[in-house]
Amino acid sequence: MSEENKKRESEQASNREAEREANEQDKQQEEPKEDSSAQTDGEVHVEPSGKATPNKDAAERALENQNPAAEAKAEKHEEADKAAKAEKPDNAEKPEKKASEQAADGDDEAAAKKKAAAEARAARAAERAKKKAEEEEKPKEPSPKQPVLDRLVDILKEHAGADAIEEAYVNEASRHLPTVIVKADFWTEVATILRDHAELKLHYLRNVTGVDRETHMEVIYQLINLETKQDYAVKVKTDRDQPAVPSATPVWSTANWPEREIYDLLGVDFPGHPDLRRIMMADDWEGYPLRKDYSPADPEV
Repeated sequence: MSEENKKRESEQASNREAEREANEQDKQQEEPKEDSSAQTDGEVHVEPSGKATPNKDAAERALENQNPAAEAKAEKHEEADKAAKAEKPDNAEKPEKKASEQAADGDDEAAAKKKAAAEARAARAAERAKKKAEEEEKPKEPSPKQPVLDRLVDILKEHAGADAIEEAYVNEASRHLPTVIVKADFWTEVATILRDHAELKLHYLRNVTGVDRETHMEVIYQLINLETKQDYAVKVKTDRDQPAVPSATPVWSTANWPEREIYDLLGVDFPGHPDLRRIMMADDWEGYPLRKDYSPADPEV
């Protein structure tokens, strides 16, 4: 049993005892007292009707004896009321907040969340900057495909000339793919070397794509040696106003439809292509939909 329950039962017992004492005193006052000519506590007058009536002093003393019990009872009730009030939750006595105060609390909470989010973003940015700085400080390890790229460049320079290659690099973002950029004037000769060289044997053209770089157009040929599974990417840059790249279809027949698609959507001409015409858009379609500056003649189409 908890202390609070014990206290409550004790108070109830005290109240019952006080009531019992008061009732006994009331009962004693109502009982008739024996007639006596000499009583120390007070005299009893006998009325003509035969009823015994205590004198004034005796009644006052009885009331004085009764008052302590009543006062004790009242005090007990007051203590019980205080205990009941103490048990009520604090929010029952507190008035509800005004709408303006609630709005102010909401604004403070939103501001705190916004500040926390900004601090978190700043911390992430600082962490990224720190990581980047650490990576830059470390010496960059050479790509495992660097020897493959170096050998490709040596072969092309040996057979097509040093001027044939504009740039060569390993595309680490694409599985460390060896990539070379070939000048358009040398492309047909380079394509034949890539296919026929005994060491390269790039007999399979797996994909051809075109890209609008805004400053120039670019055609990308992806080749693979089916025996060694070694693949390469060859890029050919061309002017954007009058783009033209010699067709690779005479070297790899699989370039036929991809080159037609690039012509259809980007407007790149492929001299030497056996059947260069639109493959997706209508023959009378105006413009090239995949160019960055394309705007359709009919916006609803």
